[in-house]
Parts: sequence; C-alpha cells; structure tokens
Amino acid sequence: MILKKIFGIATLGLFIGYSLPCFSQQDAQYTNYMYNTSTINPAYAGTREALSLFGLHRAQWVGLDGAPVTSAFTAHTPIGLSTGLGISFVNDQIGPSVENNIAVDFAYRIPMGLNTLSFGIKGSANLLNVDYRKLDIHDISDPKFQNNVDNQFSPNIGAGLYWYSDNHYVGLSVPSFLETKHYDDNAASLAKERMHYYLMGGYVFNLNDNLKFKPALLTKLVQGAPLQLDATANFMMYDKFTIGGAYRWDAAVSILTGFQLTEKFFIGYSYDAESTRLSNYNSGSHEIFLRFELLPKQEKIYAPRFF
Repeated sequence: MILKKIFGIATLGLFIGYSLPCFSQQDAQYTNYMYNTSTINPAYAGTREALSLFGLHRAQWVGLDGAPVTSAFTAHTPIGLSTGLGISFVNDQIGPSVENNIAVDFAYRIPMGLNTLSFGIKGSANLLNVDYRKLDIHDISDPKFQNNVDNQFSPNIGAGLYWYSDNHYVGLSVPSFLETKHYDDNAASLAKERMHYYLMGGYVFNLNDNLKFKPALLTKLVQGAPLQLDATANFMMYDKFTIGGAYRWDAAVSILTGFQLTEKFFIGYSYDAESTRLSNYNSGSHEIFLRFELLPKQEKIYAPRFF
C-alpha cells in the first residue's frame, strides 16, 4: 500500500500537475534497443535482408505498483533491391494509463560502395486510456478524476536515417514529429507527447574467427527530461552466444545475453539494476525478446549480423 501511494503521488505529478501541463514517461524504454531498432527508426526497415519478426516484453521496476510494462512486436522485410516495409505495435502501461501504438514504416536504400544509406518515414496511430480508479486518490470528488480517458486517438509521423555496412551502423531519427496534447477538460492538459531525438551507433570488431566485440551507444533527447545515454558492450562467441553489459547514464546498469537457437531463431534477455534511490523500492527490470527471420530460399546465414 505504501508503494501504491508513492507511485500514486508520482503518477499524479506526471499526468495531472493540477493547473500546469505535464508529461508522461513518453516513448517506451528498451535495454535491447540494438535489436529493436524499428520502433525508433523507420529507416531500419528491410536492412536485415530477410523477413524479420521480433517480439519483446519488458517489466520495469518489478515490485513497484503501477510500474511500466511494455510489449512490442515488429515485422519488416525488404521489397525489391532498394526499399523496405515494416509494421510495429507497442503496448505501454504505466500506472493508470495504457497506450497502444501501431506504426507503418517505409524505407528507401541507396548503396554507397561497401555502405548503404537508408531513408525512412513512419506513420503511426496512438490510443491513450487513463483509468483514474487505479489511483489512490485523496479527494475522489475532485472533478479532475471524474472522467476517464477512453481510446483517445492521435496520429503522428516520423522519419529517420540509417547508415550501415556489415560491421557498423549509425542512425538518427525522430519517430514522432507532432507534439500531441491530451486534455481532460478545456483548461488542463493531461499529458503532452514531446518530440524525441535518437542518435545511435555501433561497431563490430572481429577479435578472432570465433569472437566478436560490439560497443554501441544510444542517445535520446527530449525537451523537459534529462539527456538519456545508453552505452553497451557485447561479445558474440562462435556466432551463437552473446553476452555483455550496459550502463544507462545516472539510472541503471545492465547485463545482456542472447543465443542463436537455430538459423532462424534468436532469443535474448537483459536485467537492469537501478543505480538511483529508486532501487530501494523495486527489484530491477527484466526484458526478454525473440527474433525469427525467414530468408529467401537461395540465401543462407553463414555469420549472423550482430545488429
């Protein structure tokens, strides 16, 4: 009950702000961002040269009532030699709110020697629900909590660039350009979706025939929130097993692992341990994902790409 009250107060601060505009958690957070690139950068669509299906589930701050829980699914494939098409669905729950987002990505790729530059656009639709009955409200007669938000619809559009080769990638994207406001009445803003700027990159070093090392970086910038910086280092052994660690600036440290079960299936898991005082109220965050890829019949994976 104490944790429920703590999160209730935090949620009220995030979502209501009484007379001032305020903000939700914004875009969902992922530790395995290097495998889930489609959700933040539409230019990634089709770059794996296969029909790639990806599912992820994240339970954040386990043990804290109302903590974020995110489920994501993406599918993307190349179409012809120069285009890619993808779809994604994200369900994000935090406190009394549930957001469902579905998006379609289109990418156009330009070969540049050993590298490829991909341009992408994203069209998305978002549904927001807020159930105030899930909050521990001091004054239940407050008119701000009388009417729930039910399936409030908002469209959006985004874009991205993705430059890559067999051993490196750099991406820059803004998945949502429109800063949508959600209102509970004519006077107060319930939440406002801000533009998120993502810059990511990684490089694969072939240490020997059976060992690869990949450092990677993701930077997220959004107005009204601290700069988020994720630094990750992964090793791949025998093109089968991956293990590594990550640090989220002033927030968490993580361990990551994955295994190439078959030529088509790759499974992964990560655990985040909070490095802030919030660690006193939760037992960390868990993330698990599965990727399935269907290659053209004439192709075969000899060395799985590490991103």
